[in-house]
Amino acid sequence: MLKPTVLELGSNDAYMVLEDADLDLAAKVCAEARLYNNGQTCINGKRFIVTEKVYDEFLEKFVARFEAVKTGDPTADDTDMGPMSRTDLRADVHEQVEKSVAKGAKIACGGQIPDGPGAFYPATVLTDVAPGQPAYDDEIFGPVASVIKAKDDEDAMRLANDSRYGLGGGILSKDEDRAIELASKHFDTGMVFINVYGVADPSMPFGGVKNSGYGREHGGFGMREFTNTKSIFIGSA
Repeated sequence: MLKPTVLELGSNDAYMVLEDADLDLAAKVCAEARLYNNGQTCINGKRFIVTEKVYDEFLEKFVARFEAVKTGDPTADDTDMGPMSRTDLRADVHEQVEKSVAKGAKIACGGQIPDGPGAFYPATVLTDVAPGQPAYDDEIFGPVASVIKAKDDEDAMRLANDSRYGLGGGILSKDEDRAIELASKHFDTGMVFINVYGVADPSMPFGGVKNSGYGREHGGFGMREFTNTKSIFIGSA
């Protein structure tokens, strides 16, 4: 007997910082998107695609936020980020960072396993990220941000879609109407956040396209994935 399924299979979510973005807001939202739950969430932002016009200013603000993150006891009030879930997963993340650097990426901050107990890994920003590097091609399931420079807004959209994944993503722009148009007509992903970072909402369909899976969870869409609709045709008497 065939069984209906819904699959969510991972992501490499892109957040685009367009030429007209509020850069203070963009740096804040993108940092939240990458570091939420220590970067160990399927719908974390992972690739941050920034237009050339605002790249340097955004990167300065973005790196400053990562450098200010305090790691430590996750139950302490002054801790910003706790350890990763396991040391073997931290080792996987660090290997992806090292392979990316070996292929041309540069570390703007972080990127070193600290001494001491616990699976801690620092908030890390990589630049000069390009195809062929794990930081560009693959999902890094930890607090590592890949920053990619785009020529302009059109190029940013192309780079955002240049992934085998398509779970979520984001757009940072002061022109909300244009951002909505890009999200609905051009962004090849299942969910888009505009000028905000968010996770699953029970009232909204959750799921992706391409290698991120198929089907939707949550709300009415999620319920209908596992129901059968019956058609009844009635002819004239």
